[in-house]
Amino acid sequence: MSDVFNVLMVGVGGQGIVLASDIVAEAAALAGLDAKKSEIHGMSRRGGPVFSHVRFGERVYAPVIDHGQAHVILAMEPMELLRWSAWARPDAAACYLAEPILPVGVSDYPEGLDAEIDRLFAQVVRVELSAIRRNVPLKVRNTALLGAASVFFPLAPDYLQQALQALSPRGTFEANQAAFDIGRGLAEQQLSEASHVE
Repeated sequence: MSDVFNVLMVGVGGQGIVLASDIVAEAAALAGLDAKKSEIHGMSRRGGPVFSHVRFGERVYAPVIDHGQAHVILAMEPMELLRWSAWARPDAAACYLAEPILPVGVSDYPEGLDAEIDRLFAQVVRVELSAIRRNVPLKVRNTALLGAASVFFPLAPDYLQQALQALSPRGTFEANQAAFDIGRGLAEQQLSEASHVE
């Protein structure tokens, strides 16, 4: 690939954003590409924002994605997706976990959240927590979402699976692999259904 591909991952502390970004960067390296990433942990131990920029291609000169240049935004939380939507290209894809994490003092999210996301992004994949909970532990929801987002990456799934095996914490690879496969299957199904509607 000649162009640089930009993936922005956002969420809150403890959701596994850093591991997910490590896996994408490692997969790109396994594919023979130049990969750079930048991450901010914020007050992650207190549920503060965490985000990571991952860029890969034949040659990458900077690790940070400019406004309006993300090809894919992966979000572990819906409002974080909206907060970072200015980083998306006009043709960007969004993949998010439909699990609101409400700030202290907030009882509910505003109505129309999903509709606004659909308006802002060219392609959208929503991953419901229930689809993960039925099959794998919730602690691997980050790799389920990564599996869903991977349908948009110009990387062969084999490289992502190799990276997942190399970087999964001890004793968690099987659960992470199952979660990745579940997420990818959900995304493929949603995109197929959307294409039939169009």
